[in-house]
Amino acid sequence: MTLKGFKSFASSTSLNFEPGITCVVGPNGSGKSNVVDALSWVMGEQGAKSLRGGKMEDVIFAGTSGRAPLGRAEVSVTIDNTDGALPIDFTEVRISRILFRNGASEYQLNGDTTRLLDIQELLSDSGIGREMHVIVGQGQLDAILLANPEERRGFIEEAAGVLKHRKRKEKAIRKLDSMTANLARIQDLTVELRRQLKPLGKQAEVARKASTIQSDVRDSRLRLLADDLLQMRSTVDAEVADESALRARRDEVEAALNKARAREEEIDRTSLIENPLLVRAQENYYQLTAQREKFRGIQNLASERARFLSEDADEARASGRDPESMDLEANTLRGEERGLRGEVEQAGAKLVTLSSELKGLEANLTGEENSVSAALRAIADQREGTARQEGHINGLKSRIDATNAEIARLTKSKNEAEIRLRTFQEEFALLEVQIASVDSNEPGLDSDFESAKAALASAKSELVGLEELESQAQRERSGIDGRLRALQESLVARDGSGFVLSSATKNRGRLSSLITVAPGWEAAVAAALGPLADSVVVSDVSSAVSALTMLKRESAGQSELLVIDGDSGFTASNRTPPNGFTSLATLVTSSEVSGAISSLLSGFVAVEDLAEAERALSADPSVIAITRDGDVLSRIRARGGSSAQNSAIEISALIERTESQLQEITNNCDRIKFELVRANESLASCANIHELALAKLNESDAKISGLAEQMAVSGQNVKNAQSEVERTMASLVEANTQRASDESDLGAAITQFESHQAPADPDLTHLEDLRSKVSASRSSEVEARLILRTLEERVTALSARASALETAAQNERDLATRAVSRRESRAQAALTAQGVADASYEALIQIESSIAKAATERERLETLRAERESEILALRITSRELTSELDALTSSVHKDEIARAEQRLRIEALEQRAVEELGVDVHTLVNEYGPANDVPTFVDDEEGNFVPGDLIPYRRDQQEKRLAQAERSLTLLGKINPLALEEYSSLEERLRYLAEQLEDLKKTKRDLLEIIKEVDDKVQQIFKEAFDDTAREFELIFARLFPGGDGRLIMTNPEDLTTAGVDVEARPPGKRVKRLSLLSGGERSLVAVALLIAIFKARPSPFYVMDEVEAALDDTNLGRLLGVFEELREKSQLIIITHQRRTMEIADSLYGVTMRGDGVSEVISQRIRESESAN
Repeated sequence: MTLKGFKSFASSTSLNFEPGITCVVGPNGSGKSNVVDALSWVMGEQGAKSLRGGKMEDVIFAGTSGRAPLGRAEVSVTIDNTDGALPIDFTEVRISRILFRNGASEYQLNGDTTRLLDIQELLSDSGIGREMHVIVGQGQLDAILLANPEERRGFIEEAAGVLKHRKRKEKAIRKLDSMTANLARIQDLTVELRRQLKPLGKQAEVARKASTIQSDVRDSRLRLLADDLLQMRSTVDAEVADESALRARRDEVEAALNKARAREEEIDRTSLIENPLLVRAQENYYQLTAQREKFRGIQNLASERARFLSEDADEARASGRDPESMDLEANTLRGEERGLRGEVEQAGAKLVTLSSELKGLEANLTGEENSVSAALRAIADQREGTARQEGHINGLKSRIDATNAEIARLTKSKNEAEIRLRTFQEEFALLEVQIASVDSNEPGLDSDFESAKAALASAKSELVGLEELESQAQRERSGIDGRLRALQESLVARDGSGFVLSSATKNRGRLSSLITVAPGWEAAVAAALGPLADSVVVSDVSSAVSALTMLKRESAGQSELLVIDGDSGFTASNRTPPNGFTSLATLVTSSEVSGAISSLLSGFVAVEDLAEAERALSADPSVIAITRDGDVLSRIRARGGSSAQNSAIEISALIERTESQLQEITNNCDRIKFELVRANESLASCANIHELALAKLNESDAKISGLAEQMAVSGQNVKNAQSEVERTMASLVEANTQRASDESDLGAAITQFESHQAPADPDLTHLEDLRSKVSASRSSEVEARLILRTLEERVTALSARASALETAAQNERDLATRAVSRRESRAQAALTAQGVADASYEALIQIESSIAKAATERERLETLRAERESEILALRITSRELTSELDALTSSVHKDEIARAEQRLRIEALEQRAVEELGVDVHTLVNEYGPANDVPTFVDDEEGNFVPGDLIPYRRDQQEKRLAQAERSLTLLGKINPLALEEYSSLEERLRYLAEQLEDLKKTKRDLLEIIKEVDDKVQQIFKEAFDDTAREFELIFARLFPGGDGRLIMTNPEDLTTAGVDVEARPPGKRVKRLSLLSGGERSLVAVALLIAIFKARPSPFYVMDEVEAALDDTNLGRLLGVFEELREKSQLIIITHQRRTMEIADSLYGVTMRGDGVSEVISQRIRESESAN
């Protein structure tokens, strides 16, 4: 096991627990129990109190007065798994746990990061579980006896390996709870889906009928469209005119034009061939001219180079140092070297002589020293008593001097310790003031933080509310905008009015757009105007005729037209409404068609309802009463009821109101966006304030934490300084007492010594002379050695210098040889340059001839190019004339084709309509839906479904009637959900899937209940076996530890092995009591040990750890317990924390734990068995 930074083990400390019994010993407070805590902690202990701490961070080394605290604690334990006791494929398992001071923690298994659960599961099969019964710490023996029966059962279960089965059961129960919730949720979903399936089935049936009717509508439209398309094609074929003459002349003109263009292309091809030749001829001429200038430059350059090299060849070689003089200097140095070598030989001979003399003097000195020693030994007996007394006196003086020095040192240390104590006390007081100051500011910071937090939450809620309002406003605006577009499109596409308005026909617009109706009376005005409410206003009758003609020609439908040619055709009415009633014309205003409106609405009276209409007719039978809802009532006719279609006037009013609503909601959206921007800014400001308050609070907490740590360190320093002052004072008193005693003894010894005569010393003059001679001889020999080394170094330097001069002379000779070679090369280069100059002159003569030929060829090609350009100009004039004539002929042909092109456009429109609206290509439309094909029919069966009937020949009037009937049937079906079939099928499929899931969950529930039952049976079996074995072993162990006593284990509820607890009955010899609480402390400890050892023997574990379990036992009981330990050693490894010598004597290895002066625990080890074998 290795500890680093764990409690008092600041440095890395390793403990190698040997097989058998390992004892850990040491004084109180040295850190022995920390070894037990480390083992418990690394194997997963989570309770700080179990580790004798207040919080988990207390296990990290907290520092001492001489050593700083550490930032993490780490413990690693290595387990030998060669026997495969642990279920893992490793022969050696290393478990590590690391805890950082910030609270972070990690577990490692063989160097890989893992979970605590994995560690616990790995150890559970070996009897080392979460309860850690194999580790018995201080004070835990009473806890075992005071535990309730269920807790004692836990010890036996852990040893028996029941933990993994209980975990399996807990996992199964969690799955069962989750599955039960899923089962209830799926049942609720099934009920809800069945409730939704019934109305959706009705909608699907309607959708199925609508699909059949829509197919009938589509078939009718396709057949009518195919009939229209074939009729238009026949018309186009009949209108083809004879265009042979125009086409023949156009062909002749095209042929002549093509001939002229062909000649022009031929000339262009010739130009493509000869123009590059002209370009190349020009380039050749320019290149030859450039080459002439180039060769002239080369000739001049070569002549100048030849002249320069000829002059340079006569220059003298560069001067350098004479190699002969360097050889001479080297020979001189070699001579000096030989002279110095002679001096070296002389110095070596002198050194040998001096060494011989030194050896002789040293031999004489040794003999004289032996003589003096013999003389001193001769008079030793005489001086023995006096020497002993003198030694005693000197010893007393030395002790007194040492005591005085110690007193001075202790006095100085005491003064320094007092100074440090005052300093530390001042620091501690200052820290108390600082932490009190920071604490006083803490409530203000807390209130600021809470206020900032509340403001931030308020800003966030406000922002969320505004975002929801914006989203709602955007949805409303999108809905209103879509409704507005739909109204505008419906207004444009009503009958043929839209086509008239979009055409070039002269019109003033819709009547609905030219009038203004009082709000709420739109339906009344539309009912009074009748078809004219949707009419288009035109300026004259000719415009009306033109519009109607265009509608017929384009088959664009029908349109109501209102002709207003000034005020002609409309006569103002002088009729006045009955008293108390309002004329409808007064509710309509218009700047353009006021006369027409007054005439059209003449005789109409506006009333609120039908009852008021009756009163108006009673007042004046000639008027026509119209209600606000559009009901018309007159003396001879009435019209009203409900209408699903709005008039153009009503739609225009709706458009105006919708535009107003759209503008209002748009303004509301803009206002909300502005408020959103403001809310975001407010949120950002509140977030900044919140972060600032949080930072201040964190800073205050960090400051308080830092001050608290400093205060703790300062308090420890004060305690240490006080202890040091006290220790120094005690030492000082003891030193003064010792000095007084020594001074008294010294006076008595001096009085006794002065009564004796001191003996005479031998003559040492000759001995000192010999020593002086030996010293002088040694100095002479050292000096001779130095001279010899100096001469040898000078010889080496002269040799190196001579070698360098010889090398330099050789280099000078090589340079002279290369200079001669270089002069020869320059002479050869001069001859080459002269040859280049002569060759350049010959080349100039040839280039002049070539330039003359190139100029002639260039002139010829330029003449041919001018001729080609003139011919091309004439051809282009002819081509323009022929092109103009061809365009005129083509225009004539095209005029005849315009009518057919328009007809083809209509045909293409029909074809495009078939593809885009009905999804049928033209070929399929003609072949499958043409008039030549028979038409299928559909009839209702008894169940109300449409089934195919007989085929009938195509007749257009029948198909038109069929289409109208199908559209009416589709309208009668009402609102149709087109997705009902898919939704019904999807919902039905989902219901089947949920039913399958429900069955699977029920099956899973049965399986889980079966697993829980199996686990309970397995736990009962394992516990029963483990209990029986433990009870048997407890009786045996109890009989050994309490000879003549009686002890046994009983189950509190034998009928229910799942929850039965374990109780202990113990009767020591000579006593009748069986209650554990009435036993003495030693008996209680022994009973607890007996229970633990019974568990150990019944279900052995790889190792056991016991912390001073025998501390309360007497010598007899200790001997019995040690005998049991000897038996446990055979199968398991024992680690015992003890103070008992007898326990140490049975140990195989011994670890000693001590506390150094800096507060750090240190470990030393000893193998007892090997030591005993060695002895």
